[in-house]
Amino acid sequence: MKLRLGARGSALSLVQARLTASALGDRAEVEIVEVRTTGDRRSAAGAPIGWKGDFTKELDEQLVAGGIDAAVHSLKDVPAALRDGLVLAAVPKREDPRDALVSRPRLAFADLPAGSRIGTSSPRRTAQVLAARPDLSVSAARGNVDTRLRRLREGKWDALVLARAGLARLSRLEEIVEVFPESRMLPAAGQGALGIVTRADDVETRALLAHVDDLASHEEVLAERSLLAALEAGCRAPVAALARATDRALTLEAAVFSADGSRSIRETRSGDAADAAGIGKALAERLLELGAAELIAEGSR
Repeated sequence: MKLRLGARGSALSLVQARLTASALGDRAEVEIVEVRTTGDRRSAAGAPIGWKGDFTKELDEQLVAGGIDAAVHSLKDVPAALRDGLVLAAVPKREDPRDALVSRPRLAFADLPAGSRIGTSSPRRTAQVLAARPDLSVSAARGNVDTRLRRLREGKWDALVLARAGLARLSRLEEIVEVFPESRMLPAAGQGALGIVTRADDVETRALLAHVDDLASHEEVLAERSLLAALEAGCRAPVAALARATDRALTLEAAVFSADGSRSIRETRSGDAADAAGIGKALAERLLELGAAELIAEGSR
């Protein structure tokens, strides 16, 4: 079987596509099709990302039009609600979802001098950095991983906060000074996971992709994405979520922050992994009861 696998043109996206092709082995002849997205164009221009769909819109259009058979994404970049007619067909085994610190000189987070410039464009990361170290300065860091690392070396920032998974897939783990514990820096929903999307009516492709689906990883991200959908939280909302599925049990931890990190709501819910979506929805409802909507609205402005 031949599979046309769509990916963004970034180095990380192409690595992720090659990993997917390798996992499929001799089950398919994979052709990787590069598709430039709105998010790529905005990122290259140094412009802010408008919404998560900026990184998926053109790939979705290619899927619907039949130009590709499937698309591979960093799942944290995929909107909680997929376009009609598309499904999340597979989630391969998840990488370590935690965030990591890269700094020049190589100083741990606690050792950074007051006033150090931290590069990140994530409201979630910004809030958690400032919650732990309000004496630091956070500024926007856009562009792909290589671009950010180059600008760090050039002195634009003193440190960056990046997803460990991306550095691992790019074979850049040596750049990491410190991996943040989840208690200090709770990851984004879907972080560390790949999502492979295809057409709902493409039975053959869905059956093929089932071979690279990891059940526990899929259930974890289902819980996290269900929570995001129920909170109606977009990419600009300072929301964090991480699920862990073990032995058919699933625990989901989530937090919502004020923009400056001075206020937060953090809750956990557990249940049967088969009810991952229900766990996510129930936890979102609890967060909303505690005032999450106000923090999300504030942080999304």
